[in-house]
Amino acid sequence: MAGFRSTRFELESEFRVYAIVRSGGRQHKVAVGDVVEVDKISTGKVGDAVELSTLLVVDGDSVTSDPWVLAGIKVAAEIVDHHKGVKIDILRYKNKTGYRRRQGHRQQYTAIKITGIPAAAK
Repeated sequence: MAGFRSTRFELESEFRVYAIVRSGGRQHKVAVGDVVEVDKISTGKVGDAVELSTLLVVDGDSVTSDPWVLAGIKVAAEIVDHHKGVKIDILRYKNKTGYRRRQGHRQQYTAIKITGIPAAAK
C-alpha cells in the first residue's frame, strides 16, 4: 500500500498548476482556488477582479520563468475581503532614564481568491 500512496501523490503533484506572483513587494505561491492574504489593495472593492504580475508558472513538468513570456501572463483573482492583521506591540525602553514608549500597529490586508492561471505560450 505504501507504494500505491507514493505513486498517487506523484500523480497529483504532477498535474498541479501553480504560479509565483508579486503583490505589494512580496511574492506568493498560488494555485487556482487558493485564498491568499496580500497587502491592502486600496483601489479595489469586495467582488472586484484584479490581475497579479507573474514571476514563475509551473504546469506539470514545464516551468516557465522567461521574463519575456511572463510579461503577457497575468494571474486573475477576485477580492474576497479587507481586514486588519494581528496587533504588533512596539515597546521602547531605556534603563535608568525613565524613557518608555509604547506603540501598536495593525497591518491592513486584502484576501483574494485566485480564479485563473493562464497557460504560457510555447
